[in-house]
Amino acid sequence: MSEQDPAAPAAEVDEPVQAVTDTEALDPESEGVEREGVEPQGSDQVAFDIHAFPGGAKSALEAVLMVVDEPITEIALATAVELPVEDVREVLTELEEEYAADQRGFTLRQVGGGWRMYSRSDYAPVVEKFLLEGQQARLTQASLETLAVIAYRQPISRSRVSAVRGVNVDGVVRTLLSRGLIEEVGTDGEHGAVLYGTTTYFLERLGLGTLDDLPALAPYLPEIDVLDEIAEVGRG
Repeated sequence: MSEQDPAAPAAEVDEPVQAVTDTEALDPESEGVEREGVEPQGSDQVAFDIHAFPGGAKSALEAVLMVVDEPITEIALATAVELPVEDVREVLTELEEEYAADQRGFTLRQVGGGWRMYSRSDYAPVVEKFLLEGQQARLTQASLETLAVIAYRQPISRSRVSAVRGVNVDGVVRTLLSRGLIEEVGTDGEHGAVLYGTTTYFLERLGLGTLDDLPALAPYLPEIDVLDEIAEVGRG
C-alpha cells in the first residue's frame, strides 16, 4: 500500500517532482526568494533569522511541512524560510533519510511536484480504523457552515470558502472529504485552484433528490466575484 496522507483515508500516489533551478535560488532578484541585505517585498512580511530558531532551518521546514495540505515545491519552501533552494533541498533530503532511519510513523516524500509528509503505509490499519470511527462523530459547527457554503456556491475553491467564513478551512475541508460529503469536481481555469462540490452521499444524508431541493439560501451568500475580492485581500 502507498504512503497515506495523515488527514485523509485514501492512499497517496507518487507523482513527478517539479524541476527547480539553482540559478533562480541564487539570484537576489529571483521572485519570492530573498537574500541577505535585500528588503522583503511588502511591508506586512514577518522578519526573522532562520538560524535563530531553536532547531534552525530543519525545524523551520518541518513546521511549514506540517501545515501544507498539498505537495509544496522547493522554491516555495525556500521563499518561506528565506534560504537558497539548494540548501532547502539538502535539508529535505536529510529529513527524508532521518524519518526512514528512525522508523517514524510518518515519512517525507517527493510527490505531485513538491514535498509533503505522509503517514507510513505500515500503519495504514491504525489510520484507517481512526478515520472510519470518525465517520460516526457529529459534524462540528465549523464543518456544517463550510458544508453549507460549498453546497450553495459549488463549484468553489477553498480560498473562496475561507472568504465567506473569514477563517482558514483547510482542516474542515479535509474532514468533509474524508466523510464523503464533498469531492473535487475540477480546477479553476484562472488560478488552477481545486474546486469542490457536494456528493450524492450528501444528498442522501439530507434526504434530497437534487441540489434544487435545497432551501433558498443562496441569495444571502456573496457572489463569486465578491469572494475573489475578499480572498485577494486576505492574500495581500
